[in-house]
Amino acid sequence: MNFFNDISDFLYSGGDVLWVILGVAICLWCLIIERLIFFKQNYPSLRANCLERWNQRTDKQSTSALFIRQALISETLIEMSRGVSIIKVLIALCPLLGLLGTVTGMIDVFDVMAVTGTGNARAMAAGVSKATIPTMAGMVIAIAGLYFSKLIEERVSDESHHLADLLKYH
Repeated sequence: MNFFNDISDFLYSGGDVLWVILGVAICLWCLIIERLIFFKQNYPSLRANCLERWNQRTDKQSTSALFIRQALISETLIEMSRGVSIIKVLIALCPLLGLLGTVTGMIDVFDVMAVTGTGNARAMAAGVSKATIPTMAGMVIAIAGLYFSKLIEERVSDESHHLADLLKYH
C-alpha cells in the first residue's frame, strides 16, 4: 500500500500535467502490449491464412497472380502495422507534455516571486520541483516507448519480407 501512496505523492508533486502524462503513458503501453500480443497470438494464423489463399491458386505466374500476391502481402502489412502510427504520436507527445509541465511549474515559481517580492529559494523550490518532474517523466516514457516502437516496426518489416519470401511467384 505504501507503493501506491508514493506514486500518488509523485503525481501530485508534478502538477496536473503529470496526470495527463500518466494517461498518455497508459494508452501508449496498452497499444504496445496489444501489438506484442498480436504478433504472439494472432499473426501466425493470419500468415497461415495468407499462405493458404496463395497456395490454393493454380496460377502463380501471370500478371494478375503478381497483383494478387502483392494484395495479400499488403493486407497482412496493414494488419501488422495497425496502431503503430498512434504509438509514434503518443511517444512524440510525451516530451511535449513534459515541456508543458515545465512551463506551468515555472509560472508557479514566478507567481511565488511576485507574491513574496523576493527570490526566496524555499518559496520557489516547490515550483521548480513541479517544473522538473513532468519533464523527466515525459522523457522517460518517450525513451522507453521508442525502444518498443522500433522493436515493433522491425518486426513488421521482418515479417512482411518473410511473408513475401513464402509467397513464391514463379
